[in-house]
Amino acid sequence: MKGSLLPVAQADMAEGPAHARHAMSVVAALMLERYEAGKAPLALVSMDNCSHNGEKLRASVLEMADAWVKNGFAPAEYAAWLGDESAVSFPWSMIDKITPRPAPEIEKELASLGIEDMAPVETSKHTFIAPFVNAEGPQYLVVEDRFPNGRPALEKAGVYMTDRDTVNQTERMKVTTCLNPLHTALAVYGCLLGYKKIADEMKDPQLTALIRLIGYQEGLPVVTDPGIISPKGFIDEVVSERLPNAFLPDTPQRIATDTSQKIPVRFGETLKSYAASPALSPASLTGIPLALAGWLRYLLGVDDEGKEMPVSPDPMLQMLQTELSGIHVGDPASAQGKLAPILENPVLFGLNLKDAGLADKVEQMFTEMLAAPGAVRATLEKYLG
Repeated sequence: MKGSLLPVAQADMAEGPAHARHAMSVVAALMLERYEAGKAPLALVSMDNCSHNGEKLRASVLEMADAWVKNGFAPAEYAAWLGDESAVSFPWSMIDKITPRPAPEIEKELASLGIEDMAPVETSKHTFIAPFVNAEGPQYLVVEDRFPNGRPALEKAGVYMTDRDTVNQTERMKVTTCLNPLHTALAVYGCLLGYKKIADEMKDPQLTALIRLIGYQEGLPVVTDPGIISPKGFIDEVVSERLPNAFLPDTPQRIATDTSQKIPVRFGETLKSYAASPALSPASLTGIPLALAGWLRYLLGVDDEGKEMPVSPDPMLQMLQTELSGIHVGDPASAQGKLAPILENPVLFGLNLKDAGLADKVEQMFTEMLAAPGAVRATLEKYLG
């Protein structure tokens, strides 16, 4: 969050490759062995589900290597070789396959088929490891074709091999328009309305209308088209096949995690595109402000029945809930003047919503959701029919 190194990374820098523990240190140490064994070229392909993942991997490994050179653990030529992308490349990739944590329903289904020892193990850090994976059928892997020592014919297995710009455009298409904004809108409203599964939300006429509005009507006019995948076709598959999949037991509570970190990209990029267009205006939108208002209503930790509900972890949760303190369901007037610091924060939305002409609409929708228990549903019905 602060841009500082983790203690384990600092220790690895000080103690050298023989004591590598952090993932980036281990990669740098293995590359040092490769350098010493003859400098054979290699591509290090990141499968992290984040934008510009190859760039991030390269920067991290090089930072470790530079520290070892500085501290006398490796020659300067090693860092130079590692930084030469004609010798060691770090291709960018875009990976898309919804894979929630191992689900009890799938474990029981496997047990009923006579398959034993399928119980997941929860680690001390509350991650789950299981002998099975519950995941969806559709999957996309787009990889920058930069391999200095050759590669298998990955395209024969369905991998899109392309250039860096196309990888970036495909990532942008998915994250800003065709999947992630729809997921976040479903997440916050699913929590408010008591849903436990994303698939169940897809039977709700207002929620399906909301994501169709955000995706097709508001997103596609400014979508980044990568050329290798149809944005409309991608949304079609998301709405008709992926999100309604009852065999993918994903939860709105999981998707709602870290929403403050997702909103600037998932909604903010579309808002900025509207603001920059001479023919479009953020103030003309309905679905996206409804999603933002729903998120703020979610942060109150009270569901649409007026009952307390857990709010998923978020690095800005304490700050946001402090800003929203004193706002109560059943008392719309309690919100007056409270939202301005949030709505005018460009860090949260990618731009100042007041300057974009959207703050009043979001505030109005949020206030309507405070009227009484059931007001969230009533607001959705008002704006979506």
